[in-house]
Amino acid sequence: MKKILNFLFEHQTLSQSESKQVLLDIGKGAYNEYELSTFISVYLMRTITLQELIGFREALLEMCVALDFEDRKVMDIVGTGGDGKNTFNISTLSCFVVAGTGQQVAKHGSYGASSISGASNLMEALGYKFKNDAAALKREIDESNMCFLHAPVFHPALKIVATIRRNLGVRTFFNLLGPMVNPSNPAFQLIGVYNLEISRIYNYLLQGENRAYAIIHSLDGYDEVSLTADVKMITKAGESILTPLQLGKQYVNQHDLHGGESIEAAAQIFMNILKGKGTVAQNAVVTANAALALLITDKYTDYETARFDATESLMGGKAFGVYKKLIALQA
Repeated sequence: MKKILNFLFEHQTLSQSESKQVLLDIGKGAYNEYELSTFISVYLMRTITLQELIGFREALLEMCVALDFEDRKVMDIVGTGGDGKNTFNISTLSCFVVAGTGQQVAKHGSYGASSISGASNLMEALGYKFKNDAAALKREIDESNMCFLHAPVFHPALKIVATIRRNLGVRTFFNLLGPMVNPSNPAFQLIGVYNLEISRIYNYLLQGENRAYAIIHSLDGYDEVSLTADVKMITKAGESILTPLQLGKQYVNQHDLHGGESIEAAAQIFMNILKGKGTVAQNAVVTANAALALLITDKYTDYETARFDATESLMGGKAFGVYKKLIALQA
């Protein structure tokens, strides 16, 4: 690692093969926590290159615990995190809403490193038990339309660096890898990013893959549709700008998206919205994200129909029904 660090300190970048080897070695436990902290810190001071991201991703997928959902065409809704906004768990709520419409979901997530409550913190607080048992996960999808994939139980390298990331408490390049390494290889994916540069890197990575996707970035910095500003969306078909009025029929204020100051508070906000008791602003944001996700599938040709079904799922109790079935399977 000393040689690698000295190389990086000279403002050099790693090749795809070098990046892959470093992550493979991290997964094998080859480096101590001080070496890992220093390595991670390099990418706090500069943007990761495309070749480095590809190499890191290849390593994680090579080491990943295999998961084959066979002919199940699952959806993932995920953000990079690290936008510093401390919103309620919009992506995870959107997953339940999408599942409530009948679309199967395999949500990939982890503990929050730079936020109070990441997807895994929330799901754990709600009673979900992390697992990488393919049979159990398939049963959850078949019976509830949803399962949750806790990243560290599928990716050894992520488990090794989890404590370091949590202690650093800031966004790292591992935030960028998370959305790219869902072990179920979802057929559909809505990905939120915290800046436009990363959206273009993701688009380059995904263009050659056999999946339908949309990459979104709220122009005021959110890694999801926030309805606080216009949203840049990138798909295989091209780029577009969408306004809050188009997506949610309204603008909302940043304070409407606050996620609480503890995991317990985040879980309470989450459940309140999931039960259909959220504020008008909270409901609008969740249904807008869910509707864009549905639009990626081949079941919808227009946004308004997708938004109608997402609203019906949330306000009609279907999303909450997904939650009840999923948690009942944890016994």
